[in-house]
Amino acid sequence: MEEAKGVVKHVLLAKFKDDVTPERIEELIKDYANLVNLIPPMKSFHWGKDVSAENLHQGFTHVFESTFESPEGVAEYVAHPVHVEYANLFLSCLEKVIVIDYKPTVVKL
Repeated sequence: MEEAKGVVKHVLLAKFKDDVTPERIEELIKDYANLVNLIPPMKSFHWGKDVSAENLHQGFTHVFESTFESPEGVAEYVAHPVHVEYANLFLSCLEKVIVIDYKPTVVKL
């Protein structure tokens, strides 16, 4: 197995509070996606909703994934004033959240 050189994936699993409207969720997602344009270490952003038939989501409904070139890039992103302001707003709309950062590993067969 070979760990990716430098690249770090930042994954956030979210369950929005019941009183957060679909329109508000859409607005929050657009603002999250726009962080790529405002915070240089953030290289890409993807998101989606749970579609699993296994019913193991534990209430989490949305997944957000950002890519960074290094652990230092993630640290810079987390401390960036634009991220701090957005995160405070975003987190206030969540009932539950999990955040995991990982370095992708390729399995060579």
